[in-house]
Amino acid sequence: MPDNSDCFDVNVALGPRSYHISVVSDRFDQFAETLESWLNHNPAFRNTVAEGNKSALIITDENLATLHASKVEKSLETRGWKWETAVIEPGEKSKSLAVISDLYDRLVAIKADRQTIVIAVGGGVIGDAAGFVAATYVRGLPFVQVPTSLLAHVDSSVGGKVGVNHPQAKNLIGAFYQPLGVFIDTSTLETLPDRDYRSGLAEVVKYGVILDSRFFQYLEQNIDGLNQRSAEVLRKVIARSCELKAEVVEQDEHERTGLRAILNYGHTFAHAFEALCGYGELMHGEAVSIGMIYASCLAEKLNLISHQETERQVHLLQALGLPTLLPEGTQLNNDDIIDRMKLDKKTVGGQLRFVLPTCLGRVEVFKEIPEAQVREVLDELKRSVSSDDFQI
Repeated sequence: MPDNSDCFDVNVALGPRSYHISVVSDRFDQFAETLESWLNHNPAFRNTVAEGNKSALIITDENLATLHASKVEKSLETRGWKWETAVIEPGEKSKSLAVISDLYDRLVAIKADRQTIVIAVGGGVIGDAAGFVAATYVRGLPFVQVPTSLLAHVDSSVGGKVGVNHPQAKNLIGAFYQPLGVFIDTSTLETLPDRDYRSGLAEVVKYGVILDSRFFQYLEQNIDGLNQRSAEVLRKVIARSCELKAEVVEQDEHERTGLRAILNYGHTFAHAFEALCGYGELMHGEAVSIGMIYASCLAEKLNLISHQETERQVHLLQALGLPTLLPEGTQLNNDDIIDRMKLDKKTVGGQLRFVLPTCLGRVEVFKEIPEAQVREVLDELKRSVSSDDFQI
């Protein structure tokens, strides 16, 4: 765990593509100063500030333009930057090539060059879309993430995945493009709707299960602080989550070795539940929370972990206000769930693969899991929907 501090700096070590993640509270007035320090320490942009080439395009959405992007604008103004702000519609519909084309037009209009900074102020959609613009305009502009949701803080802003949707599939068009830096201010969570906030907590719990049992224990010991959105607790939790994801990304930046797959704990079940319940019925983090328990119960059935280790996950997730079973009344057909899981990117040759815990703090990817055992878990947890009893 990071030491007690009012500011954490997490390094993502990727050679010439390395960058820093700054985790602070109520420090938006220091954003431009932080940005300039990143530029001055990056060989490719070291002369940008000295030569006065301080221009930027801020990309945000309609919900955040006055809420958070205005604070970034004010900070840039105090340091003599020139900028424009492009405001797009919130939601997945903005991750489209039509919206990207409009953003290219804005860059053309301001005569952007390879020292113009693209600044993404928003959640995962804004980060993905702005990052794709930065990756592709004149073959690459420097790009800064200012994530505003907990899910974006601990997940989508770290790792360099950028992209847009195709009518046939989400995130089908994209790239790996690392930012110049990530500026995380926990004050953005003060106005985040409760359901969105708790959805992000599911990904935080995931890091404890897959990589760090001591972190999992810290979460158990700080449930009140998490529920109350304590800035001190959140700085530590966000910084450690970013450190853990960075460790994985550093070893498997482009998803070539398979290690990065461990970040998908619970996601094989979750993606199926999201799709079959109808996108929007379950938030992503809610589906992941449920999916982690299904995956843990499958690990129990395979004698990989004890029931107590599943129970600890259940208790923590429930204490953080997250679901651990599908909503009561949900009617999903097992055949449909299995078919949907076979579309998962970890599936090879039609054989289901799952990320499963072998103890708290460690997971592995298991292939050729017998479909019959997956069906048993689906049936047993389906019968538990009206109960808190998880007897596998």
